[in-house]
Amino acid sequence: MSEDTKKRTVFQRILDVIERVGNKLPDPFALFVGLAVLIMIISYIFNIFDASVNHPGTGEELPIRSLISGEGLQFILTSMLENFTGFAPLGLVLAMMLGIGLAEKVGLLDYAIRKTVLKSPPFLLTYTVVFVGILGNIASDAAAVIIPPLGALVFYKVGRHPFAGLAAGFAGAGAGFTANLFIAGTDALLSGISTEAAALINPDIVVTPLDNWYFNIVSTFMLTIIGGLVTSRIVEPRLGQYKGEAVEEDGEEELPNAKKGFILAIVAGVLYWAAVAGTLLMPNSPLTNDQGGITPSSPFLDGIVPIILIFFILIGMVFGITVGKIQTSKDMTDHMTEAIKEMAGYIVLVFAIAQFIAYFNWSNLGTWLAVNGAEFLQDIEFTGFGLIIGYVIFTGLMNFLITSGSAKWAIEAPIFVPMFMQLGYSPAFTQAAYRIADSSINIITPLFPYMIIILSFMKRYDKNASIGSYMALMLPYSLIFLGAWIILLAIFYFFNLPLGPGAGIYLEQ
Repeated sequence: MSEDTKKRTVFQRILDVIERVGNKLPDPFALFVGLAVLIMIISYIFNIFDASVNHPGTGEELPIRSLISGEGLQFILTSMLENFTGFAPLGLVLAMMLGIGLAEKVGLLDYAIRKTVLKSPPFLLTYTVVFVGILGNIASDAAAVIIPPLGALVFYKVGRHPFAGLAAGFAGAGAGFTANLFIAGTDALLSGISTEAAALINPDIVVTPLDNWYFNIVSTFMLTIIGGLVTSRIVEPRLGQYKGEAVEEDGEEELPNAKKGFILAIVAGVLYWAAVAGTLLMPNSPLTNDQGGITPSSPFLDGIVPIILIFFILIGMVFGITVGKIQTSKDMTDHMTEAIKEMAGYIVLVFAIAQFIAYFNWSNLGTWLAVNGAEFLQDIEFTGFGLIIGYVIFTGLMNFLITSGSAKWAIEAPIFVPMFMQLGYSPAFTQAAYRIADSSINIITPLFPYMIIILSFMKRYDKNASIGSYMALMLPYSLIFLGAWIILLAIFYFFNLPLGPGAGIYLEQ
């Protein structure tokens, strides 16, 4: 053991310390209950001093509301159930697990992995998981639920540590959220906010969903390479050999008619997506927006999660019926029930997380901290790229307060977009700087709802996995992705490269 310790790098030993310290934190449920109580106390103190903030977008004065008051008590009691049931990731996760869980329980995923992915060269497998995680962001947050557990299962099947596969998948889907080869809903959402913010200086400027496209394409390939290197050079050496109990042992034995079921499932999946594509291309398609496109917002993008859910249920059902795993409708229900049972711990944790986030938002503490922090940066006389780095770091720190990318950008854009425009920078450039910080740092913030999901997946392979284990696993991706992204942004900045069609670094472009 002492010999192994000598071989470990300084960074790996730092991660060991982080894991040990993190593991001393209370159980996640108790931790978020404590944070909720802390927010109550802080809101009370701020309220005593009549603290308030002017929302930069609307100009409305927002007082810090005390949760320790009659009004606060009313909010706590009347919103508790709504906070829980209305927590956005809850429905997404449970719905996706119905489809993915069915495909998993009937043995489809196991068979597909063993017969296809397992034949890939080991070095290609790592990069593929990261790459698929990044591209999966076209399905928005669904990628954070779909890709990581598949990555873990793939790595487990080839004899590699499942945590490494889980981390590689989540690094792509989580830390690489803003990158993609395609235009995603995030592009449309952020560009709309950027256009409104830019109107404060020049009402004729329009930021389109394509304005960061070139930058995102380069980012996709860069993060794929870096994510693969981090996995193989840092994460896997630290994890060592997986010695946990066997997972998904039922899939090791060949199922009857498995090959036939797999082929039929592929045919069913292809026909399904052909039908979706045909519906999209038909005149006056019900899946397109009023302009006949997919972006900005359209029924197709808004309904991408149900569309993917139906896909997994369809292929899982076809495979299950063929191999005899589904003989009655009750069998199908039982398989999906088993999948949901594994998410019980997540459901319990969501209750506490949802209350904490709701308290934070209702009290206006998040807005107060974000706005005042932004104004502080505005008063600092940075010039050139140093200002951009300062802004990236500021946004990264803001992720520890507000994890919603659109909400954070709605607060920051009216301040930083006009400010940078006055310095000659285009709104597209400011938006790109925002996105790299928001994307890379989110996965290590306690408020990130998918942190608990990944932790629940980790517990399937190691029941002792905790927040400290998660942090030590994902921190290298977060910091290295951010550093690489800053370098890439600097290359675009100093070589004056276009960020997208017609969108450059400076306003004159």
